[in-house]
Amino acid sequence: MTAEAEVGKILSRQSCHDQGIWLFCGILPGKDGLVHLSELANFRVKKTRTSSKVGDDITVKCLGVDEKGRVRLSRKAAMEDRDKEAAAATESATKPSNPGEINSSANGKPSALFVFEV
Repeated sequence: MTAEAEVGKILSRQSCHDQGIWLFCGILPGKDGLVHLSELANFRVKKTRTSSKVGDDITVKCLGVDEKGRVRLSRKAAMEDRDKEAAAATESATKPSNPGEINSSANGKPSALFVFEV
Protein backbone atom coordinates (compact mmCIF):
# COMPACT_ATOMS: atom_id res chain seq x y z
CA MET A 1 0.00 0.00 0.00
CA THR A 2 1.45 3.37 -0.97
CA ALA A 3 0.34 6.72 0.43
CA GLU A 4 -0.08 9.73 -1.82
CA ALA A 5 0.18 13.41 -1.06
CA GLU A 6 -3.30 14.92 -0.96
CA VAL A 7 -3.52 18.25 -2.83
CA GLY A 8 -5.01 21.03 -0.70
CA LYS A 9 -4.37 19.24 2.59
CA ILE A 10 -2.86 21.23 5.47
CA LEU A 11 -0.03 19.42 7.26
CA SER A 12 2.05 20.22 10.32
CA ARG A 13 5.51 18.76 9.85
CA GLN A 14 9.11 19.18 10.92
CA SER A 15 11.48 20.78 8.47
CA CYS A 16 14.20 18.25 7.66
CA HIS A 17 16.88 20.26 5.91
CA ASP A 18 17.36 23.17 3.57
CA GLN A 19 19.27 23.57 0.35
CA GLY A 20 19.50 27.18 -0.68
CA ILE A 21 16.07 28.18 -1.90
CA TRP A 22 14.32 24.92 -0.93
CA LEU A 23 13.19 23.70 2.48
CA PHE A 24 12.52 19.96 2.72
CA CYS A 25 9.82 18.52 5.00
CA GLY A 26 9.07 14.86 5.58
CA ILE A 27 5.41 14.39 4.67
CA LEU A 28 5.16 10.62 4.29
CA PRO A 29 7.49 7.80 5.31
CA GLY A 30 10.40 8.02 2.89
CA LYS A 31 8.88 11.01 1.05
CA ASP A 32 9.91 14.65 1.40
CA GLY A 33 7.99 17.68 0.23
CA LEU A 34 9.61 20.87 -1.03
CA VAL A 35 8.81 24.41 0.11
CA HIS A 36 10.26 27.03 -2.23
CA LEU A 37 11.68 30.19 -0.71
CA SER A 38 8.86 32.25 -2.27
CA GLU A 39 6.26 30.01 -0.55
CA LEU A 40 7.59 30.48 3.00
CA ALA A 41 5.84 33.78 3.82
CA ASN A 42 3.75 36.55 2.31
CA PHE A 43 6.76 38.86 2.44
CA ARG A 44 10.24 38.61 0.93
CA VAL A 45 12.43 35.99 2.61
CA LYS A 46 16.11 36.13 1.66
CA LYS A 47 17.16 32.74 3.06
CA THR A 48 15.20 29.69 4.19
CA ARG A 49 17.13 29.75 7.47
CA THR A 50 15.67 33.15 8.42
CA SER A 51 12.10 31.82 8.25
CA SER A 52 12.53 28.30 9.61
CA LYS A 53 15.30 26.28 11.17
CA VAL A 54 15.85 22.56 10.68
CA GLY A 55 13.71 20.66 13.17
CA ASP A 56 11.08 23.43 13.50
CA ASP A 57 7.45 22.43 13.19
CA ILE A 58 5.87 24.26 10.29
CA THR A 59 2.38 24.18 8.87
CA VAL A 60 2.26 23.70 5.11
CA LYS A 61 -0.34 23.14 2.42
CA CYS A 62 0.16 20.59 -0.35
CA LEU A 63 0.02 22.44 -3.68
CA GLY A 64 0.53 19.45 -5.92
CA VAL A 65 2.86 16.84 -7.29
CA ASP A 66 4.92 17.54 -10.40
CA GLU A 67 5.70 15.11 -13.24
CA LYS A 68 8.84 13.90 -11.44
CA GLY A 69 6.84 13.02 -8.33
CA ARG A 70 8.09 15.94 -6.23
CA VAL A 71 5.55 17.23 -3.72
CA ARG A 72 5.22 21.02 -3.74
CA LEU A 73 4.33 22.58 -0.38
CA SER A 74 3.50 26.13 0.68
CA ARG A 75 3.68 27.66 4.14
CA LYS A 76 2.30 30.93 2.74
CA ALA A 77 -0.88 29.23 1.42
CA ALA A 78 -1.38 27.42 4.75
CA MET A 79 -1.13 30.72 6.64
CA GLU A 80 -3.58 32.41 4.24
CA ASP A 81 -6.09 29.57 4.73
CA ARG A 82 -5.67 29.81 8.51
CA ASP A 83 -6.27 33.58 8.39
CA LYS A 84 -9.39 33.16 6.22
CA GLU A 85 -10.81 30.56 8.61
CA ALA A 86 -10.09 32.79 11.62
CA ALA A 87 -11.77 35.77 9.93
CA ALA A 88 -14.82 33.67 9.04
CA ALA A 89 -15.07 32.33 12.60
CA THR A 90 -14.80 35.84 14.04
CA GLU A 91 -17.41 37.16 11.63
CA SER A 92 -19.88 34.37 12.42
CA ALA A 93 -19.30 34.78 16.18
CA THR A 94 -20.07 38.51 16.07
CA LYS A 95 -23.08 38.23 13.76
CA PRO A 96 -26.44 37.80 15.50
CA SER A 97 -28.28 34.64 14.53
CA ASN A 98 -31.42 36.71 13.96
CA PRO A 99 -30.67 39.83 11.86
CA GLY A 100 -33.29 41.90 13.75
CA GLU A 101 -31.92 40.83 17.13
CA ILE A 102 -29.69 43.29 18.96
CA ASN A 103 -28.73 41.47 22.13
CA SER A 104 -30.37 38.46 23.72
CA SER A 105 -29.79 36.37 26.80
CA ALA A 106 -29.80 32.58 27.02
CA ASN A 107 -33.62 32.42 27.22
CA GLY A 108 -33.98 34.35 23.94
CA LYS A 109 -35.38 37.51 25.54
CA PRO A 110 -33.57 40.84 25.30
CA SER A 111 -31.06 41.16 28.12
CA ALA A 112 -31.49 44.92 28.32
CA LEU A 113 -33.79 47.37 26.64
CA PHE A 114 -33.04 51.07 26.58
CA VAL A 115 -35.48 53.67 25.30
CA PHE A 116 -34.27 57.19 24.67
CA GLU A 117 -36.49 60.14 23.96
CA VAL A 118 -35.06 63.21 22.34
